[in-house]
Amino acid sequence: MTTDALGAAPPLTISARVIQALGWAMIWLMLAYLLNNMLIFWFGWPGIAEMIGFGAINGSEPNAGLAALQLGLYGAALLGAVYLAFIRTASLREDAKRVSDANAYFIRACFWAALFIGVGDAIISFMRIEELLDPVFGESLAGALRFPEGRAMVLHGPLIVISFILAAFTRTLGFHWLALLVVIAELLIVVGRFIFSYEQAFMADLVRFWYSALFLFASAYTLLEDGHVRVDVFYAGFEDKTKGYVNAIGAVLLGMLLCWTVLLMGTWGKANVINSPILAVEVTQSSFGAYLKYLMAGFLAIFAASMMVQFVSALFEGAADIRDEPGKREKPAEMAH
Repeated sequence: MTTDALGAAPPLTISARVIQALGWAMIWLMLAYLLNNMLIFWFGWPGIAEMIGFGAINGSEPNAGLAALQLGLYGAALLGAVYLAFIRTASLREDAKRVSDANAYFIRACFWAALFIGVGDAIISFMRIEELLDPVFGESLAGALRFPEGRAMVLHGPLIVISFILAAFTRTLGFHWLALLVVIAELLIVVGRFIFSYEQAFMADLVRFWYSALFLFASAYTLLEDGHVRVDVFYAGFEDKTKGYVNAIGAVLLGMLLCWTVLLMGTWGKANVINSPILAVEVTQSSFGAYLKYLMAGFLAIFAASMMVQFVSALFEGAADIRDEPGKREKPAEMAH
């Protein structure tokens, strides 16, 4: 609901625009950092370290032009934040909803990707064990599906693209369904083991894959609905304005700082905990397991990125409460999903 439906918001002050600029800068700088990370470690670009005299951080050939372009991404991010805060006209509540809606789309796409990839990889793993790949797919395609890199390219990549398309036409985040899928996957292990004496490593891998997706993807939505467990001694008794200060300051000093810590610690170098498994397309050491471990490392980046965006929305909402902007979003007593 826009502020027009409940009355006009008070004019934006300089401090409100600075808060808008800070929030948008966090989002655009994060996107610029993640894009640069891909350019450096996936495509061999030198990184901005070359521009300040440290040399290419990944051992690639020096290229001042590419390094300058990468540095320009951060400049464009800051300019975009300034434009959205000081030139374009939008209230803090409108920006909070805009940011939260974009985040919801991203999480929906990740949910569909986890669903499709989990089912697809489990089917391919089963066919590999039962030696059905060659008869069904032919020798060439079956050969690609036997190796992590080939399966990531042939199966996982297209399913991710389909998921982002489907997410544009759906409106449910589907976390209750993902929880049900975890139960079904675990049930299949029990039935297969104790009734049919059949169990394979990929079945347990699938449970871990969906279980990690459920908790890491749902965190941002839980923050939106104020559903995280907390020890509340004073907060419930605060006035809306005081709650706004607490939420805004907490979003910056605790939330955004945590998200940047996860991203930087996980992606700063080629051997870091997020980059290393993804670049190597790492899989479990179990024989005939699912090829999903490298994606689970990526879930950490998805968690940090989605939480960063949601903390920006919380910053805008907190600042709007301080300014007493109309259109405050009422949180449901029980989470809808």
